Amino acid sequence: MQDHLKIDTERLTGSTESHLVKWPDPASAGNNLMVHGAVLEPLTVLCEQAAQQGFDLRLCSSFRSFDRQLKIWNDKIIGLRPVYDDSGARLDLTQLTEWQQVQAIMRWSALPGASRHHWGTDFDIYDAAAVDASYQIQLVPEEVEGDGVFAPLHDWLDASVLASCDFYRPYAEDRGGIAPERWHISYRPVADIYGAQLTVEVLAERLASAEILHRETVLAHLDELFQRYILVEN
Repeated sequence: MQDHLKIDTERLTGSTESHLVKWPDPASAGNNLMVHGAVLEPLTVLCEQAAQQGFDLRLCSSFRSFDRQLKIWNDKIIGLRPVYDDSGARLDLTQLTEWQQVQAIMRWSALPGASRHHWGTDFDIYDAAAVDASYQIQLVPEEVEGDGVFAPLHDWLDASVLASCDFYRPYAEDRGGIAPERWHISYRPVADIYGAQLTVEVLAERLASAEILHRETVLAHLDELFQRYILVEN
């Protein structure tokens, strides 16, 4: 078996880069985007298909390490990053219990160790041809739906590509856990294997020694969090 196809706890939880290869982003020779080794070729093909239709499909997020996800999590709890409700209004976490804070954060952000971005199989994408270089990507529904600047790319993906290829949208629908993310695509043949290996026990072991804020609350409710926010129905 090729090394990047092996799965262990470190790869499941974003604690290593051994399964990754560099993604050749033409916009930046110094980029640090990484993808799973088995995804490099099919993702390249997807970008080529998009280019034939006039789209410049780029990644704004690919692999994200445990430490990076941990920093995002902790920054949200201490107020360095905003947390929003479903209407887009910023929440005042000081008015919420720890359990309410955890749920509010997980509506939009993955628990460290449980992010699909850890695997290198999942990507947040955009159409670079639709904006100029100064545009600040927000990753919000208004960008990818209706008259949104990136909506044509996603409409084309839905109409002509995703139904007949191995990429799909794991957060296409709102099931009461993670909010819909049309910009998020996943390479199913590898992601499904990783997803099947990720368990509550694996997460609990990784989080037990992590400097994650609200750790005791997270661990006390981990079974519920796993069912609601981490499992993805295909």
